[in-house]
Amino acid sequence: MKQVLLEQFGLDGLRQQESPCPEPGPGQVRVRWRHASLNYHDLAAVLGMANPRMPLPQVPLSDGAGHIDAVGEGVGQWQVGDAVTSRFFPHWDAGRPSLSVLRQVTGETVPGVATEYAVLDAKAVLAAPGHLTSEEAACLPCAALTAWRAVVEEAAIGPGQRVLVQGSGGVSLFAAQFAHLLGAEVFAISSQDERLAVLAGLGARHGINYRQTPEWGKAVRRLTGGAGVDLVVEVGGAGTLAQSLEAVAVGGHISMIGVLTGLAAPVSTARIMAMNVTVRGVTVGNGEQQRAMHRALALHGLRPHIGARFALHEMREALALMQASGHTGKICINLDD
Repeated sequence: MKQVLLEQFGLDGLRQQESPCPEPGPGQVRVRWRHASLNYHDLAAVLGMANPRMPLPQVPLSDGAGHIDAVGEGVGQWQVGDAVTSRFFPHWDAGRPSLSVLRQVTGETVPGVATEYAVLDAKAVLAAPGHLTSEEAACLPCAALTAWRAVVEEAAIGPGQRVLVQGSGGVSLFAAQFAHLLGAEVFAISSQDERLAVLAGLGARHGINYRQTPEWGKAVRRLTGGAGVDLVVEVGGAGTLAQSLEAVAVGGHISMIGVLTGLAAPVSTARIMAMNVTVRGVTVGNGEQQRAMHRALALHGLRPHIGARFALHEMREALALMQASGHTGKICINLDD
């Protein structure tokens, strides 16, 4: 079988090889991965930024979809041919996170999906939404679930509320779709009008080009008549948090899900206190939340926006595109190279 290994940190540390096909043991399944999708975490892991102590060599990438290829002894919940997705945190089933479950990360501390076949614990995969192709289903485990947890689970957004998304990456596009589905008024910022047009097609009612309007937080507040938004899906981090605090409403939420513009910066703690703002870190989600998201996607027929496609042997090029922020939506990799 073909698989990609990260032998040393950096894009040049990726190598494709042929490996023996594994056999499932008791309580395990063998999955034939068909497609994978990229997240910023995958790039950070390959570059050594996510976890400098990451065990090497490692099979990278957290998000994949395919089907059950073989079933081990004692496995009753799966049959050969069942369509499945991976799980970012394969041992976080429900409830609040703990340090132990957050340390088990697909594609970082446990083998990822950049491989044709993988043997996994039977609980480490979930049934894929039936209306999606394997390429579309591969976009769900990290980006979609992060957006779902921020919009639905943490902020509990409902009809008539306001949500601001930043940029046009996978999390932001999913967050716009979920917020629109829930009846919220969606605001979006991006550096390019073409990307704002994509967001408009997914439900964003207001688009702001932040290169043309650097103080976009104040612009959002003006558009809301001074009220602000109920939720900011914060993907920038250090470089955007100050403007997010300008945009958020009294009693609103800021879901911190990314650090694309830096790891640390001065922040107005007085404004957070005075505005009664909740700032909450959101790191993907658990299996129970992912199952609920899959049901919602199937019920409403939602599909991810895929912006670029690559073959397995082109993984370096795919990651370089992400590194250059040259994509809109999800970057997918065909594992049937």
